[in-house]
Amino acid sequence: MATAEVERRRGQLAALSIAAVVIIVGVPLWWKTTETYRAWLPVSQIRELAKLQLQLSADVEVVFARGTVTPEQQKKVPLTQTQEEHHAVDEDTALKYRYETKYRTATIMEEDALNKPTAAEADLSLHVLSESPCGSLVIYVIPESSSLLPEDVKVYIGQRRTALLRVVPQMRTAKMLEQLLHHLQPHIKQVLRVMSFSRADITAALSDRVRFHPGNKESIADSMRAFKSSPGYEITFSLLNPDPKSHRLHWDIEGAAQTYIQPLLTKMSPVANFSIDSQTLHYAMLGVNPRFDNTRNAYMLNADSLAHVINPVEARLGSNAASSNPVLNFLLYVPDAYHSPLYIQDQNKQEVPSNAFHSPRWGGIMVFNVDSYYGPEAEFPVDININMAKVMGVFLAQLRLLLGVQSSPPPPGFLVAPCGRTGLADWELDRLMWSRSVENIATATTTITSLAQLLDQIGNIVINDNIAEQVSSAVTSLQLAVAELEAGNLKFALQFSKEAILASEKAFFDPSLLHLLYFPDDQKFAIYIPLFLPMCVPILLSLIKIASEARQKRREKQAKKD
Repeated sequence: MATAEVERRRGQLAALSIAAVVIIVGVPLWWKTTETYRAWLPVSQIRELAKLQLQLSADVEVVFARGTVTPEQQKKVPLTQTQEEHHAVDEDTALKYRYETKYRTATIMEEDALNKPTAAEADLSLHVLSESPCGSLVIYVIPESSSLLPEDVKVYIGQRRTALLRVVPQMRTAKMLEQLLHHLQPHIKQVLRVMSFSRADITAALSDRVRFHPGNKESIADSMRAFKSSPGYEITFSLLNPDPKSHRLHWDIEGAAQTYIQPLLTKMSPVANFSIDSQTLHYAMLGVNPRFDNTRNAYMLNADSLAHVINPVEARLGSNAASSNPVLNFLLYVPDAYHSPLYIQDQNKQEVPSNAFHSPRWGGIMVFNVDSYYGPEAEFPVDININMAKVMGVFLAQLRLLLGVQSSPPPPGFLVAPCGRTGLADWELDRLMWSRSVENIATATTTITSLAQLLDQIGNIVINDNIAEQVSSAVTSLQLAVAELEAGNLKFALQFSKEAILASEKAFFDPSLLHLLYFPDDQKFAIYIPLFLPMCVPILLSLIKIASEARQKRREKQAKKD
């Protein structure tokens, strides 16, 4: 009996020891080794960014030339005024436009520059005197009698960040400076709508964050024409030769791109990185049969058939698999001898002057007719040198549209200077940088907010340290971009917004986020039950037996006492 009692006691201690080891050591160790690792994220800061409050600040300098203000008015100059305009886009997005306008009189050197024979020369001289910072504007108010502007022109917008504003009759009758500024203010606002950020541009830049309902087809087309903001773009020029037996085509695409396209891309380097390549495709057809017009003795492509031109050609263009940047395609199509000349018609059945068209967020196609080279004694194939100046003029205009450079017609009385060899004025670049900064901030905040919501809803997604670093980097860059926009530092705001969108997208599309995304609880039970059930059942039965024997002993002791 004593030996049996000792063995029973030893069995109980063994069962209790195993249960204690399992509960105290095994369960915590299993819990720790199988838990989903989730690094810390700045959730509170992300929630603050979800309520996007942007302030766009621009510095405007208004300079009065000699003869535009009276001596009494000149005593109150220099003067600074600040104007703010609030714009509630929706319940989570609000914008504030802030203009700090400084009024002063022109210096002696600026007066000499304003006495130049032409407005273009005056614009260049004023630029040499002092270069305005990125995002700022200088408006020179000149007398009504000035010969810089034609009689029917009241505002001249130069290639830089300078505008010339002619004194209007109401300003001449103003005796006090306040009255003068009151009459001048509407004209300054009109200049700002052309040269600086406008509500329409900034609102369109928020399309990824806010859903809009344009009122007409034209506004829908305008909002969808330009490519979305991207860190880089691939530009591909393709020469399509449908019949090499008719002609041998020669095009100096390298020299033409360097002369006409590269200056624009160099100037737009703060916005994005660009790469250019070219190719020649033989036996490449348009995919639609042009219609022969007897009255014009030419083949015609009407506007309705243009939508069917791109798909057959696009299949042969190829793509750069090593890059994820958007591709801008520019195609030069030279029709064969049997379908020449070939002209493009618009909706009104009129020939398009450029003989080209562009497709939103895709590229452009130009038809280059060479029927004049086919003489009665021509020997096929005919050697043809393509006029690259004519071709690149069309492609440059299409490239500006596809990259988001606004080219809306100026208001009545405005004269806009040509862009020059760079193809882009300084103030046009500023407008694009304003839009891109806001678009990048809106896209990055939407991406990072969506990621935070996803990780909060699905608790078994692994959050590695590199993802947390990318999220923190995106949040920090967003905060800096918003602060720089508020301070009016456009160049830094764009740079930080680009860093924010890169970091946010890198975190959002990280493959490690999908590691446990599709690992439901029923699969966990299917894995763990065969492992733990055979071990837990004997331990559990032993504990039940020990508890039963303990209760039995207590009852026996209680009976003896009674």
